[in-house]
Amino acid sequence: MSKTYWVYILKCSDGSYYTGSTSNIETRISQHQQGAIPGYTHKKRPVKLVFSDYFEEVYDAISAERQIKGWSRAKEEALINGDFELLKKVSGM
Repeated sequence: MSKTYWVYILKCSDGSYYTGSTSNIETRISQHQQGAIPGYTHKKRPVKLVFSDYFEEVYDAISAERQIKGWSRAKEEALINGDFELLKKVSGM
């Protein structure tokens, strides 16, 4: 059985987004909610999972995380909403 890796986007209580990757999405979201992970989301709780996608290779999940972290808010929201036409448009494609 192959392992699954995830990239995810959380919407924080201040309206900002946080993107991360993990091999156990349920545990990681719970850690963010409980404040067990120091850093960006710690003081911006509660958080809400607004997007996730899975990969079979850890490299692909990390690569997707890094790519999304470099995106504008408009691109993140297009991805979150599944609006791939808008995603192309705001990407200049």
